[in-house]
Amino acid sequence: MYPIFSMIREIISPVRLEYGTNGLEVEFPADRTTVIEPVFIPANPDPAGTLVKAIRSPIGRPPLPELFRPGQTVGISVCDITRAQPRQIMIEALLSEMPGVRMDDVIIFIATGTHRANTPAEIDQMLGREIARACRVVCHNSRDDASLISVGKTSSGAPVWLNREWVKCEFKITTGFVEPHFFAGFSGGPKMVAPGLAGLETVLHLHDARRIGHANATWGVIEGNPVHDDVREIARMTGVDFALDVTLNRDHQIAAAFAGDVLEEHAAACAVARKTVMRPVERPFDVVVTTNSGYPLDQNLYQAVKGMSAAAKIIKPGGTILCAAECRDGIPNHGAYGEILASRSSPRELLHLITAPGYSRPDQWQVQIQAQIQLKARVMLKSDYLTDEQIRRAHLEPVHDIAGAVEEALRAAGPNATLCVLPQGPQTIPYVSSKI
Repeated sequence: MYPIFSMIREIISPVRLEYGTNGLEVEFPADRTTVIEPVFIPANPDPAGTLVKAIRSPIGRPPLPELFRPGQTVGISVCDITRAQPRQIMIEALLSEMPGVRMDDVIIFIATGTHRANTPAEIDQMLGREIARACRVVCHNSRDDASLISVGKTSSGAPVWLNREWVKCEFKITTGFVEPHFFAGFSGGPKMVAPGLAGLETVLHLHDARRIGHANATWGVIEGNPVHDDVREIARMTGVDFALDVTLNRDHQIAAAFAGDVLEEHAAACAVARKTVMRPVERPFDVVVTTNSGYPLDQNLYQAVKGMSAAAKIIKPGGTILCAAECRDGIPNHGAYGEILASRSSPRELLHLITAPGYSRPDQWQVQIQAQIQLKARVMLKSDYLTDEQIRRAHLEPVHDIAGAVEEALRAAGPNATLCVLPQGPQTIPYVSSKI
């Protein structure tokens, strides 16, 4: 596959934090700092060839040309703008292995989940102008009831509403990229059906307070994770004909590709991601500096909770987390995230609200996770697009000078205080080895 190198190194100052498109250079004290970075994976010299090879040697399914019949309507699900998926090259590889496919028969579904619609300019950027013009592109809207259809319930009772046009497609293909996810275990694979193409009612059930609060609803856990258990069941019960997932290196380049049965190929991709992205540490730290992996992943505060969650895995109770996330889109308006945050005066009160019987609001899951982190640690935020008042209303502490804030936090923690830096944020998920 590729060599695995140590992700943990002694401090080399300054450290480049992934922040927006340009990054931030920050100096940290060399005598007490540990930097944890993604495993070094060299750029794949032939990404297109790697994709085609995976498609021609699928896991758990016959090769794509044996499954697809010309004339079928083809639905291809791809990530929205908040994910760094290499969509264009993946779609091109799939179409090259589907002899007789007509572009008029192909619909590209932007799997937004409950996120905002992507703009025409963003879609051109994501798919390439040629594909965006040649194929019909559907930006999923979880709140448009007319665009949804009921396809039953999961064994746990979650109602399953999916994009009507996706369900009607005669040949369904999911595409995505696999990395640890802070409550669903891993991204990609079956998540490209639900929540990616699910109705709001379904998402609310998948992300309810009981599931989000479960101990197994965390980074790197799939089996026994109540969120992902339902996600896998929905993908299986509603039908995916073929799936293509990739793992990426820290520069968002394709490292490896996996294709075939949506659950089997996804499991193989997760096994690789777990070995290369998750890293043990011996003990928690007093201070952790994290990011949300830069643009497009740090484009709003909602997404930045993932970076905070990665840091929370290795912070001491009562420690300090400092998250650097540009948030050029501010606080998103795709749900009730900002409204919920502003509705109570403290993280503890927010948790009481969200976990109360019958409470159900879009984005409550992100607030729940953020509040859980804030009960464990002090959380500070560096953002050039949010005002100090907006940050405070989100129950976070604004910071403008990262190095100065870190120095102050270390001094307050005592002479033996330790610092960990996650320059790429949730591209690397550390954990305390004694707890695994």
